[in-house]
This record gives sequence, structure tokens and C-alpha cells, in this order.
Amino acid sequence: MTHPASPVKDKNYDLIHAIQMSLEHIWQMETYIADAESRGDNELATWFRKIQENNRKAGEQGKQMLISRLQRENG
Repeated sequence: MTHPASPVKDKNYDLIHAIQMSLEHIWQMETYIADAESRGDNELATWFRKIQENNRKAGEQGKQMLISRLQRENG
């Protein structure tokens, strides 16, 4: 399934959306971790934590990139 092209042609739109998705995945992983732990599946819970940490890093990197870009545009 393909998604339609973004209606917003701002060059930072995709960056903002990617940051949002990373942050949402951090929250979603909490549910997956809890589910795995409740079933006694520590291996799966650990894997979900790794995904969560990767999303946390990506979100932080994206936020820093956005800050830098906005400062250059407005500076």
C-alpha cells in the first residue's frame, strides 16, 4: 500500500514527522515490553527495549537536527 505524497512541501515536514514517529514508538514499546514481561518472555522484552532505545536516540538526533535547521533559517 502506498501513501499519497505529502500535502505539505515544507522541507522540514518529513523531519518533524519522523521525530514524532520515533517518540510514538518509544511509548508503544512500553506496551510491548509489559506484554512480553507478563508472559515471562525476557528475551523479547529485552529486544523491545533495544528498539525503544534506538527510537530514543533517533528522536534526540532528529530534534537536534531540527533545532539546527530552524536556527540557520531564522538566523
